[in-house]
Amino acid sequence: MWKIALPHEKLDICAFSELIDIKMVQCKRIVNEVLDTVDYVAPDERVMFRTCSRERAHVIFQMGTADPERALAVAKLVQNDVAAIDVNMGCPKEYSTKGGMGAALLSDPDKIEAILTTLVKGISKPVTCKIRVLPSLEDTVNLVKRIEKTGVSAIAVHGRMKEERPRHPVHCDYIRAVAEAVSIPVIANGGSLDMVKTYEDIAKFREATGATSVMLARSAMWNPSIFYSQGAVSVDEAMEEYIKQAVRYDNNAFNTKYCLCQMLRDRVESPMGKRLYLCQTNKEICEVYGLMEYYDKIEADLQGRREALESHDDGPCLPTLEGDVITMAVRFERREYPPQISPKMYLLEWCRREKLEQPVYETIQRSPDRSFQSTVMVAEKRYKSSLWEKSKKFAEQAAAIVCLRVLGVPEGRVGQEDTIGLIYKRKRDESRNGNGNGDIRVAEDNSAAENEDCGDGRKRHITKSPQKAEEESSDTQTSVNGSHNTPTDS
Repeated sequence: MWKIALPHEKLDICAFSELIDIKMVQCKRIVNEVLDTVDYVAPDERVMFRTCSRERAHVIFQMGTADPERALAVAKLVQNDVAAIDVNMGCPKEYSTKGGMGAALLSDPDKIEAILTTLVKGISKPVTCKIRVLPSLEDTVNLVKRIEKTGVSAIAVHGRMKEERPRHPVHCDYIRAVAEAVSIPVIANGGSLDMVKTYEDIAKFREATGATSVMLARSAMWNPSIFYSQGAVSVDEAMEEYIKQAVRYDNNAFNTKYCLCQMLRDRVESPMGKRLYLCQTNKEICEVYGLMEYYDKIEADLQGRREALESHDDGPCLPTLEGDVITMAVRFERREYPPQISPKMYLLEWCRREKLEQPVYETIQRSPDRSFQSTVMVAEKRYKSSLWEKSKKFAEQAAAIVCLRVLGVPEGRVGQEDTIGLIYKRKRDESRNGNGNGDIRVAEDNSAAENEDCGDGRKRHITKSPQKAEEESSDTQTSVNGSHNTPTDS
């Protein structure tokens, strides 16, 4: 879940929805120079956690764990990019408790002690934990006293029992008893629905519980500006600011949509909510909310960064062998080619002239920056550019350029000799048909695209020859299946 602080006022600290240690321990820490972020990327290339220097002193890494050593490994991995490490011992959801994590730990105080003691001794950053209250007030106080002895810096107490849900009243008396029993800071949690509706209510909730501070989840998601002391801004204004942050840091579109739906609440079935529900990308979300000018500006800025970074790393543009794929560092620049003429057209016409099977393109998309890379197969050899492109079409064009250059065939650049005659053919077609929709368009578009899931978190797009596509069209149908994670209320 993304954290946002509206520009009026900053938050002290912010914890996000828990990340499971088993997933995080497999991640690699990658500095994303395009977004100016630090990304923790899983083997399937999914970004499990993204943060930046601006929030380093304010964000708490909340972990789901049931193993002291694995928890320590994750904490060591992320500690230099966060303000503190928190262990979630309050989540009642089955995905957490089934693995012995979350609220399941409440019935195993020995494991709680082992996890927290290992973390406190093993890392340099503060360690905290979040619990739910136990059915017995005495048992709750005894557990918290035992937690205090591990050396944690603070403890958050959700004032509901494991079996209770937001519709049940929060037990302020339990939180107060905990606050009176220990000397470390106690953070009151669970007051969003029935106690905290405005900024002024935060202080009332703190006083009612005797806690040092207050943690809000649902209230903050419904309108993050609840922390603004001069009064919350409208939900629409908060949503607009959130969308800008999501675009700026390339947040997962399904997560962006989930958070916006939480802000809409009872308006989720409105015309705006229904349009939002159909969105699949952050760009489509910006179209719904009239933020395309901002989206285009950010995309242009990010593309400029990509090109600037790659210009330092390209080196000599010479072909190399990467496995069984011939690779070159080239990029497709539309302005370098005549209108409606492209390297893909040249490669297709060359294959026809040489009586070869038509080129087959296989394209993948990586998660961290949603860029594309395509490989083209011609005469049983494969070619690709080592540079990633912003669109599938540009990635295919770049692969075609690599193939043409390796084969020594002109690619149709402005000023380059047109040995295949595509430009002249285009002019003849336009003259004959009276429009720009002659054979060249057919040569470019006469293919069928198939999408499949790579199984490793990336999408593979395969463009087949027209003949093969026609043979399969009567027997098969293809679709693109995506998966996403949404935050849950713990």
